[in-house]
Amino acid sequence: MRYSDGPATEREIHIAAEPARVWAVVSDIEEMSKGSPELKRTEWLDGATGPALGARYIGHNEHPIAGKGRTMAHITEFEPGRRLTWAVLDVDGRFGDPAEALEKRMATWSFGLTPVEGGTLLRESTVIGPGPSGLTRVIAKMPEKEEAVIAYRLREMGEGMDATLRAVKETAEKAE
Repeated sequence: MRYSDGPATEREIHIAAEPARVWAVVSDIEEMSKGSPELKRTEWLDGATGPALGARYIGHNEHPIAGKGRTMAHITEFEPGRRLTWAVLDVDGRFGDPAEALEKRMATWSFGLTPVEGGTLLRESTVIGPGPSGLTRVIAKMPEKEEAVIAYRLREMGEGMDATLRAVKETAEKAE
């Protein structure tokens, strides 16, 4: 797989809680940073206090290789109780020109909720690119290893999703 193909991965988990309760957890962006291995904290922009179509927030991230940095997330889909999608942008220009345009996104992330017997099926997914990111820098240094680099990052992102989904499950089931 090549970066230009829009590599993607997803994970899912069954949560023994009603979709409304799961939604309350996944739509609390500040709370979500507690379950993420990379997102450490968030701050809403433009007077927003929570997710809504077009709302934006700054994410403060930390990665063992890429280091610390900021991104801007822009909510692109917002269907309460069903779907939350956001594009992640390189607002500080760490990996190229600073980007606020959605077509320059480093990745697109999403939560999808499906009511199932006994609770909710929660799916988290991501698509990498098309804009430049830390991954494009690594690929530029080792173009012959592009597929291996992407596979490594997708595996790492999947492990992060697993951690986030477990944290959501724990929080939502405690509240039921």
